[in-house]
Amino acid sequence: MRGKCKRITALLLTAALLAACGAEKGGTSVLKEGQSDIAYVQEKGTFVVGITDFAPMDYKEGEEWVGFDADMAKAFAEKMGVKAEFKEIEWDDKTELLEDGTIDCIWNGMTETEELKKTISCSRPYLSNNQVFVMPDDARQTYKTPEECQHLLFAVESGSTGETLLREKKYRYTAYETQKEALQSVCDRQTDAAVIDIVMAAYYTEKEEGFQNLNYQFSLNDEKICVGLRKGSDMTEKVNDFFAESLKDGTVQETAKRYGIEDAVIA
Repeated sequence: MRGKCKRITALLLTAALLAACGAEKGGTSVLKEGQSDIAYVQEKGTFVVGITDFAPMDYKEGEEWVGFDADMAKAFAEKMGVKAEFKEIEWDDKTELLEDGTIDCIWNGMTETEELKKTISCSRPYLSNNQVFVMPDDARQTYKTPEECQHLLFAVESGSTGETLLREKKYRYTAYETQKEALQSVCDRQTDAAVIDIVMAAYYTEKEEGFQNLNYQFSLNDEKICVGLRKGSDMTEKVNDFFAESLKDGTVQETAKRYGIEDAVIA
């Protein structure tokens, strides 16, 4: 990804459309009225992090979850005196899983939107991001504008910002459980192109064997990434304080550089 940092920055600066995301349905919260979320997590001794397989944010090396978000979540849990536990989720179910206590946060490159904030408490944004088209190199030479791609069949993660954008723009698409599966479908020629996060697109097309014949272009929006917590949670302020401290001591910048996304950090 290092050779593509300038491209990422340029796409981020030229992005024009606002992200949108469908509101999730609410449910009964695991917390009683007025109960501290911090106390709840510390009492049980685990901080359960809801994720999908999404390099370079959360992905597995052997049996261990690593990535920018995974490393930051581990550091936050350590400061709280608890153990970080990672749980793969279906993205469409994120709000319900937060409310019923299956997970305690979503730390997985989640896009901040006004709709999302109606049902989830969002931390301060910590990375810039946007949605891009990913397609085989030969196709990339054929299509010069998003409008020329109107007839293509796209792959996208179900419930994602990318799906919302494709639906709004009336593109044809097939929804997959994860962005990685959407990307794989393009490699397998089951779909013509994918719409995924630029941080993932840059990582996979640069570093992952089997995906290096793909490339990305056409920034569709301008968005920011945040951590999602239970609505009204006192944990939100603690996460914000953690990011402020981690930016000040350089932990955020150092971790981002480790995964090649230092240009996306919001200072």
